[in-house]
Amino acid sequence: MKIKLLMLTTLLFLIQIPSPVDAQESDVIENRMALYKKISAVTLIPWYYLAAIDQYERQVHEDEIPEDRFISFTPSEQFWYGTGNILTGPTSYPHVNSLFGGYGDDGNGDGHADITDDEDLLWTLATYIESFGVSEEDIKIALWRYYHRDLTVQTIMNTAKVFQTFQSVELTDRAFPLSTDVNYTYHNTWGDRRGYGGRRIHEGTDIFADYGVSVKSPTYGVIEMKGWNEYGGWRIGIRDTYNIYHYFAHLNGFEDGIKVGDVVKPGDVVGYVGSSGYGPPGTSGKFPPHLHYGMYQDNGTNEWSFDPYPYLKKWEKMAN
Repeated sequence: MKIKLLMLTTLLFLIQIPSPVDAQESDVIENRMALYKKISAVTLIPWYYLAAIDQYERQVHEDEIPEDRFISFTPSEQFWYGTGNILTGPTSYPHVNSLFGGYGDDGNGDGHADITDDEDLLWTLATYIESFGVSEEDIKIALWRYYHRDLTVQTIMNTAKVFQTFQSVELTDRAFPLSTDVNYTYHNTWGDRRGYGGRRIHEGTDIFADYGVSVKSPTYGVIEMKGWNEYGGWRIGIRDTYNIYHYFAHLNGFEDGIKVGDVVKPGDVVGYVGSSGYGPPGTSGKFPPHLHYGMYQDNGTNEWSFDPYPYLKKWEKMAN
């Protein structure tokens, strides 16, 4: 129990779940939006792609970003200055960087390429992407060349799609995954042992409810996965704008018309409670009907499960 509590405390410290923003944070978001749109107007890279990359970088490099910066893009020195360049630092010059294959550029017109300046950073990011083209496919290629990771590219593209749909980056509303006016029950089962398919831990919280109860998205995001899994049965996955994957399993079925790539918001119905799984497609009834809800954090290198129970309790309270 002590080990489980320690793991939970550590993970809660690391996972940044959004909360309603205060006035100061709202001003920061407004400044970011202004800069996204300013750079977009000059480079023709749509603002929501710049915002999505910045949002991704904010989750991955959160501990590295100085408090006086509001743009989170954090390139390596090799990317910025080039290989072998000894003239580095805030007063580096764009033409010198380019001689050594670096991309660091001057975005604010002061003649310097400052790796700590918000406008220089975002301008450099936008012009790097623009060098590949401005279509969706061009941008995907540019992202892959920079990150060399398919999941990162997919996450950024999905986040951009959400930002474009809602024309905002200030998306902090959340919802409990079931209606709170139905009969349901749950307790903390994350980390418990599971036996089917070999010894493994339970990577989520089970919410017991009747067959057919609507299952809702708790977040803004994109449907990343939908289909059958031997363990989870009929299941669906949503990737949100904070690099968090929300996993719903043992469903009785999906909401009509919902498909991979759809943008969802808190409260949108995505499926229905069931007892599917633990066998080939169509297997059902091996356990009482319930929703298995899991949350997974991606840090740019690995993805891991963390305990959703505290967040379910918070969202449940918000719904009542």
